[in-house]
Amino acid sequence: MAIIHNTTLKPTKLELLTTWLPTRPWYTGTGTPELTKAGGFRLDDPEGEVGIEFMVAVDSSGPEPVAYLAPLTYRAAPLPGADHALVGTMEHGVLGPRWAYDGIHDPVLRTELLALFEGGAQAMAQSISDTPDHEVAHSYSGPALPTGPAEVTEVTEVTEVTEDQDGTELALPDGTVLRVHRRPRSTAPEGANGHVSGAWDAPDGTRARAVFATLRTP
Repeated sequence: MAIIHNTTLKPTKLELLTTWLPTRPWYTGTGTPELTKAGGFRLDDPEGEVGIEFMVAVDSSGPEPVAYLAPLTYRAAPLPGADHALVGTMEHGVLGPRWAYDGIHDPVLRTELLALFEGGAQAMAQSISDTPDHEVAHSYSGPALPTGPAEVTEVTEVTEVTEDQDGTELALPDGTVLRVHRRPRSTAPEGANGHVSGAWDAPDGTRARAVFATLRTP
């Protein structure tokens, strides 16, 4: 299980996202975001090497607050071939230098996210060690997803990446399409046969819930 350290990060995750978000096609603002960490969850890396977090950050810089989903991975060394997905680097008060990546481009996050759709991975609390997050819901109806070592190696590969105003869509070698909704949506899109949803604190004090990721299999 991942251990959550109560320590310093320089710069902070929100500071990294404040610089990175305006470069993304799904960012709807016109200036510098004013971000608040509103919720999310974590997944465990079975090897214990990579931190995996799905963070919801709310931007209050515009006329209406907008919630963004940032799937992030944290590594102790650069991920080869992933310079395009680097969000930034941080100094962790306990673990030292950390490289933060847009996690959907990280094979460890993709593998664990696919497992979550089927219930093979457990969503964990964002800020408390060894505590499941029971607000995260998942469903999937389709052929068995990759679970064995050889199959997992295959899902680390992506045949096509599409970025648009909704988020990021990845085409996997077997024809499966994985989409991360960077602005979480109320319902899964037509044709999806798997989804993961979660919750966060809305600016009005209510608890918001929406779909974070969807899956479409051939």
